[in-house]
Amino acid sequence: MQSSSKSSLAALTLGAIGVVYGDIGTSVLYAVKEVFGSGHVPFTHENIYGILSIFFWTLTVIVSLKYVVLVLRADNNGEGGLIAMLALASQAVKDKPKLRGMLLAVGIFGTSLFYGDGVITPAISVLSAVEGLEVVSPHFKKYVIPLTLVVLFCLFAVQKRGTGGIGKFFGPITLVWFMTLAVLGVFHIHGHPEILWAMSPHHALMFMWHQPGTSFIILGAVVLCVTGAEALYADLGHFGKRPIRLAWFGVAMPSLTLNYFGQGALLLAEPEAVKNPFFMMAPDWALIPLVGLATLATVIASQALITGAFSVTKQVIQLGYLPRLNIQHTSVRDTGQIYMPLVNWGLFVAIVLAVVMFRSSSNLAAAYGIAVTLDMLITTTLTFFVIRYGWGYPLALCLAATGCFFVVDLAFFASNLLKLFQGGWFPLMIGGALFTLMMTWKQGRRLLNAKLRADAIDLKDFLESVFISPPTRVEGTAIFLTAEPGAVPNALLHNLKHNKVLHQQNLFVTVRNHEVPWIGLDKRLQVEPLGHDCWQVVVHYGFKNDPDLPRALEALRGRGCDVEPMTTSYFLSRDTVIPSIGSGMAHWREKLFAQMHHNASGAADFLHLPNNAVVELGSKIEI
Repeated sequence: MQSSSKSSLAALTLGAIGVVYGDIGTSVLYAVKEVFGSGHVPFTHENIYGILSIFFWTLTVIVSLKYVVLVLRADNNGEGGLIAMLALASQAVKDKPKLRGMLLAVGIFGTSLFYGDGVITPAISVLSAVEGLEVVSPHFKKYVIPLTLVVLFCLFAVQKRGTGGIGKFFGPITLVWFMTLAVLGVFHIHGHPEILWAMSPHHALMFMWHQPGTSFIILGAVVLCVTGAEALYADLGHFGKRPIRLAWFGVAMPSLTLNYFGQGALLLAEPEAVKNPFFMMAPDWALIPLVGLATLATVIASQALITGAFSVTKQVIQLGYLPRLNIQHTSVRDTGQIYMPLVNWGLFVAIVLAVVMFRSSSNLAAAYGIAVTLDMLITTTLTFFVIRYGWGYPLALCLAATGCFFVVDLAFFASNLLKLFQGGWFPLMIGGALFTLMMTWKQGRRLLNAKLRADAIDLKDFLESVFISPPTRVEGTAIFLTAEPGAVPNALLHNLKHNKVLHQQNLFVTVRNHEVPWIGLDKRLQVEPLGHDCWQVVVHYGFKNDPDLPRALEALRGRGCDVEPMTTSYFLSRDTVIPSIGSGMAHWREKLFAQMHHNASGAADFLHLPNNAVVELGSKIEI
């Protein structure tokens, strides 16, 4: 038993190396190059020591202390990520409605920024790997962008097939990548072992003391060494805390540190290597294999981010901030493996746009940073509310625990603001556009539900009046989906008006999504008998649960209202939203909401209803 748990821990740790650290593992391709290539740092031995010291302590403070030690503790029923943290924070302050509303808006804005980061990261990673061909021969330069676009297209084209088959290779390939980073680093450190003194924090402090202006400016490039740090927390539910911590302290951090210090040793010996220190670490015979391995590593890093985009979008939909989208399951065993065509190709188009617009990893580095540092700030802020109000720690301790991280994150964010007009606007524009869509959908749904409630007829009173002179009852079960429990669904009114019949058994079902990752089967259903073979049913889901209404309703068996699939019909109201000038949202937002509502995937597909048993009855609603 002990041996099997050890092998399971080893497998999870290997998986974490491939999925969690693929992104941060490829930052060595461009981080050092961008700091010295910016032109702000004079090329001296003292400055090389200072910059490497800043790199080492940035990894230590932001990744090791903030994410691995503190943030990983904030698990929401075993789940991590900004959505899980947002749910924890909002639950912690649920007795403070104004503060809760503000935190929800801040958290959703952070989630929107994730997509901006999700566009820049694959673009800069794959482009920087393929740029290694320029080190092999300058003649390859004209092929870099076309080859990058081909690699990215192949990556996005295979998403619909799922990653179950190739996913098992991610860990071993990324482990080989980290071993390669370590070997390259050790090879060059051996020639200049004195570079290891840069681990001392006094080198970083002296650099910042003597060059405060330069230090502030270069933080925008230094942040490149922590690309993908958020993935540590986001993948908590897939791997667990222990494998993620083992993978970081046992493999990722030592390999990254050795490689960065190896690049520093190379620069001490050959200052001209500054144009691309990573690839110039390799001997000539190893260059092309290294470019191939780097490209594989960046593809794996990008794959983890694409999968993350699918997962986050599904969670945001279930929290009610986006309309239903087409979700395809790519694995019969793992419900977490999903494919969303709109998200997949939307990301691809934005990434192609980024590659074609910026044309080099150096230019993309100017666009990178604002979104990720703002996300880090938001994570720190939400963490404070979780540990203060959720865990009940003393205020002084909470301020001490998160305050220093807040100051560090704020410094990085402020530095990255200097890159706003060089490209930082691009991920902010993507994040801002998605935030507008999310908040418009949430507010629009609130207005729509308020309108439905205002026009609603009480279900119990209605049924009492109907059964005074009951209509013809037909065999079978009718399931009416309704947004609000206790209200008469439009579909029932239309059915009685036009068909003049009522089924023998009637269920009025409301699907409720909650700000928790999982809701177990024992808490899935809430049933209330209404008499005359009618029941009010509320079905509860967490934002990580996979909604499947027929399967959920199987639990009614034995409660007096068995649902037989062959004799059950599902009645849905397909509402058409009509924008109107007046109270509510701005007219353009109402038009946007109406369009989103029209294009939303049908509830039948989202809830896995059988196609041959669904009846949709339409109505128009003015908001």
